Amino acid sequence: MKQTITAIALVMTIVSCKSEKELNTITEMELSTKEKTVAVLKSIETGDEKGVSYINPTNYVQHNLAVADGLAGFGALLAQAPEGGFKVNTVRAFEDGDYGFAQTEYDFFGPKIGFDVFRYENGQIVEHWDNLMATTPANPSGHTQTDGATTLTDLDKTEANKTLVSNFVNDILVNGKMDKLSGYFYGDNYIQHNPNIGDGLSGLGQALEAMAKQGITMVYTTTHKVLGQGNFVLTISEGTFAGVPTSFYDLFRVENNKIAEHWDVLETIAAEADRQNTNGKFNFPQ
Repeated sequence: MKQTITAIALVMTIVSCKSEKELNTITEMELSTKEKTVAVLKSIETGDEKGVSYINPTNYVQHNLAVADGLAGFGALLAQAPEGGFKVNTVRAFEDGDYGFAQTEYDFFGPKIGFDVFRYENGQIVEHWDNLMATTPANPSGHTQTDGATTLTDLDKTEANKTLVSNFVNDILVNGKMDKLSGYFYGDNYIQHNPNIGDGLSGLGQALEAMAKQGITMVYTTTHKVLGQGNFVLTISEGTFAGVPTSFYDLFRVENNKIAEHWDVLETIAAEADRQNTNGKFNFPQ
C-alpha cells in the first residue's frame, strides 16, 4: 500500500511540473479514448503512472461529490486505500466523441459496481462523472449486475440506437407513457440485470407492483446525457427513488432496433453539506 501511495505522489509531482508540450509527448503512443478510460480506471488499483498521466493536471473537474476537485482530489482518494489497495475490473468500455465511459466492478471500500464517464480534451481527461452502488446477489432471473453480452456491434447504428433509447427513457421513464412500452421490446424477450427485477416486461411489471404495495416510487425527471457506441447506449438521468434525490445510470443493449438488455446503477445524490466539491452531480457541457 505504501508503494502505491508513493507512486501516485511521485506521478502527481511529475505531471504537475510538465508543460503542455511535454504532456503531449507522454501520449505520443496514442491509445483510443476507450483504452485510456480503462487505463486510468486500472491505475486506481495499480498506481500506474501512465494511467494517471491521461488526467489533465491543471484542468480536471470532478463530479463525484464525495471526492475533492482536481488531480489532487484523485490522489487523496487513492491515499485512502486500505491494506491491499483497491481492486478494479472494467467489464465494458466504450467511447462516444470526446467521452469515454465504462462499467466496472470495484472493491472500493467494499464491493461495488460503477459507471464512470470521462470527458477528454486534446487527449487528456478534463472532467469525470460516476455512479456507484454496492454489489448485490443475483436478481430473480439469476443475472448479476455485470454479466451478459459484452460484444460491440452495429457501429453504423450508433446514432439510431441512441435515439431509440433516448425516446424510451423520455416516453416511459420520464413521462410515463406506458401505452408505448411494448413497442420498444420484442415481446417478453428482455434480459434484466437490475438486482430487484426479473427478465422481461413481466418481470418489470411484477417489480413495479411490489414497489407500489410498499409505497416506493421511482421517478425520472430529467435525462442529462445520452452516450453510445454501436449496440450499447448509456443514459444519465436525475429523479427520486422512494422520495430521495437519485442519480440513475442506465446501460441498454439494442438488438434489431429493440431494447434487448439492461444494466443500471442508482446512487443517492449527496446533500450539499456533505459534498467535497461544488461541481454538481451532472452539469454536462452543452
